[in-house]
Amino acid sequence: MRRRTVAALVAAIILAASGCGGPSQEGAKTVDPQAKVKLTWWSGQTSDAQKILEGLAAKFTQQHPNVTIEVTSGASTTDELLQKLSAGFASGVYPDISYAFGSWASQLQESGKTLDLTEKVKDPAVKWTEFPESARTTATPNGQVIGFPAIVDNLALLYNKTLFDAKRVPYPTDEWTWDDFRAAAKKLTDPAEKIYGTAYSVSASEDTTWHFWPLLWQRGGSILSQDGKQAAFNSQAGVDALEFLRAMAVDDKSVYLDQTDERYAPLFGDGRIAMIINGPWSLLELKEKKTDYGVAFLPGTNGDHQTVSGPDLWTLFDNGDANRAYWSFELMKWLTSAEGDAQWNLAQGNLPLRASETSLPEYQTYIKEYPGVEKLVANLANAKQARPTVSGYVEMSRYVGEAIAKAMQGAATPKAALDEAAAKSRQALAGG
Repeated sequence: MRRRTVAALVAAIILAASGCGGPSQEGAKTVDPQAKVKLTWWSGQTSDAQKILEGLAAKFTQQHPNVTIEVTSGASTTDELLQKLSAGFASGVYPDISYAFGSWASQLQESGKTLDLTEKVKDPAVKWTEFPESARTTATPNGQVIGFPAIVDNLALLYNKTLFDAKRVPYPTDEWTWDDFRAAAKKLTDPAEKIYGTAYSVSASEDTTWHFWPLLWQRGGSILSQDGKQAAFNSQAGVDALEFLRAMAVDDKSVYLDQTDERYAPLFGDGRIAMIINGPWSLLELKEKKTDYGVAFLPGTNGDHQTVSGPDLWTLFDNGDANRAYWSFELMKWLTSAEGDAQWNLAQGNLPLRASETSLPEYQTYIKEYPGVEKLVANLANAKQARPTVSGYVEMSRYVGEAIAKAMQGAATPKAALDEAAAKSRQALAGG
């Protein structure tokens, strides 16, 4: 269920938040750790991952018998969680904990319904600084910590060895340039066999947009102005980055343009696409399909192989009950500990939340079960910038996604498309 797409529902969140302020965290005046408590946890996961969380919730309640945890997916897709939360804010009925894409962080914080964990995470027992900086930044929109990192990831280059071998093309290396990538994609494309060198999502979702950011950053560009209130992605660096993608898609015809976000990863696993830029969430499916694949850093520009990380969150919500707030925090502290995360993220092939997990026995099992994952762990060092957490990001992302889709389908020049996206983003970004 976990995908990179994002529902553009800012207005709904703001509308729900404007109805009333969030309930007081002191609704139950003092915390009684022995009081019976029922927590509602929206996982946002597919069935297999959901079962893992249900098992972990059962372990936690065995240790704390006064706590009952109702774990549900929350919605039929992860994207729909934002809409469900918005409706819950309006009705006053929402969970204690919910999975949330990192790009939703500012809207959720501005709703007035999140818990403020800023002081609580300073407790040395939380080991907050063990989380990657990009994850901590995402969890702290507008200077307020609203949850714990749930998943950390990054984009790398995945390649299908079988297709490379068939065309006798050398495998990608960590030193590849984008020109190397383009040349290989052309050689690997076989129209007669309906095999493409690479793929790109043109659904205009966040999946479209965040794949673009590394190409922008590597060329020295920025997403926003320094004050976060104006678009900067339509600089010459942005135009050059989008022109590169347009040329591959329109001129070379080496790019499978996925209108859905959902097709390119399975097609890669099935041997119809030679290279995709994707993350650790792909490894379980590739393992199950027995795809012969490899992993390399993203191609670079002038030696810069910068990537993007998309940390997602376990966001904690204020339901006016201090006991529920206390146990929500304790549950997430436990789940995101090195030992807890080994049973959650490592079990699924996701990257470890903490560097300290590399010393655990589970980590050795993990790297054997998921070939290439060590490269993705190392690639976290190339995630040098975080996506903005300003409240207008979701709307702006949609406009940038539309611009990329137009340019890559030959419907607009890169400059015109990005300038239009910047103009459309002006109002959404005005609030910073």
